[in-house]
Amino acid sequence: MDKTKKPNFTRIVSWVILIAGIVGLFCSLILVYDQVKIWQNPSYQPTCSLNPVVSCGSVISSNTGHIFGMPAPFLGLLTFPILITLGLMLVRGVRFKKQVWLLIEAGSAGGFLFATWLFFISVYQVNALCPFCIVTDVVVFTALWYVSLHNIEQGFIRLPVLMEKIRAYVLKHHLDILLIWFLLVFIFIMHHFWYYYGQFF
Repeated sequence: MDKTKKPNFTRIVSWVILIAGIVGLFCSLILVYDQVKIWQNPSYQPTCSLNPVVSCGSVISSNTGHIFGMPAPFLGLLTFPILITLGLMLVRGVRFKKQVWLLIEAGSAGGFLFATWLFFISVYQVNALCPFCIVTDVVVFTALWYVSLHNIEQGFIRLPVLMEKIRAYVLKHHLDILLIWFLLVFIFIMHHFWYYYGQFF
């Protein structure tokens, strides 16, 4: 087995986009369901409201997670089916031109920025976390990460010559870097909410 074989980012990103779309749509459907139930009955408690920190109800009920007056989960119902469609096309062997990949890059980056904004609002303003929102954040960032790696590998995104060694390292250790990033986010969350979780240690 050739251990030096380069990863096939075209195939990886195809499945990442498809899985991210499916998982993101699933989470959005659950959050939309809970949002509708809360509209019908303000005292309704979603099943994922487990404690003062992990509380979907607090996050969903807040007005901070809206864009153009629409709750964020409804936006997921519009965007994640697009990812699923793109992923299915790629898995089936369709190959996109550079311009399409750059549009996917821009859309993924926009989704990541929006998800990051909602994450910080949830942590610092609502002071609570929604598990399904966090899962959505994970798949959105993972999609952006591998779309970016694919575009860099294919030369659709040009990096300065001085960054060539960094480029080679990132392409080789793509999964390690992704896992380290998620670990850092987890540490950040635990540090912020240590006032609650620290009592269990």
